[in-house]
Amino acid sequence: MYAPAQHDELTGLINYIEQQLTAIRAAAFGLTEEQARETPCRSALSVGGIIKHAAYVMRGALERLATEVTEQPVDAAAYAVFTDSFAVRADETVAGTIDEFDRVREKLRAALAATDPAAPTTAPPAPWHGIFDARPIHARYYLVHLVEELARHAGHADIIREQIDGMAVPALVLTLEGASANDFFQPYQPAPGTLLA
Repeated sequence: MYAPAQHDELTGLINYIEQQLTAIRAAAFGLTEEQARETPCRSALSVGGIIKHAAYVMRGALERLATEVTEQPVDAAAYAVFTDSFAVRADETVAGTIDEFDRVREKLRAALAATDPAAPTTAPPAPWHGIFDARPIHARYYLVHLVEELARHAGHADIIREQIDGMAVPALVLTLEGASANDFFQPYQPAPGTLLA
């Protein structure tokens, strides 16, 4: 949880983004490679796939924060990369996906810290929403969108994890943070050799 504080705007936005990334990553805690690939809901989403997709989102954010994006290519190749970002392929491991997530996350944290929320920039076209032209925005618009995007996927990861073994992601986050047991929380005990254990 991002604890209440009197932070400046950028620090608050970064902390909310970090909170969502922490939740997405924690969803894999204590799962086996096989469990992290399970798709227990009606969708094709898995915990591992969501972690892989979050890394894809972060790479896109790094590019977006570094360059003025005025076009959003929507072709078969771009769509194939997008759909591939949701699934851990047979030639990949969830552990490797988590390593990539961690690597990109460090870069994103630095890029976010160097961002001025009031800086003028441009939102590329979003034809899937009926927006066919680039539009002027402030960087804060994009940063809040990033919070929204990652929060959506953190919620997906929480639901999928609960379907696998009944564990809720907030308890996993607290365990990974080293929180002590109390009347409201008991630390999770992962099996040895599982992810993040």
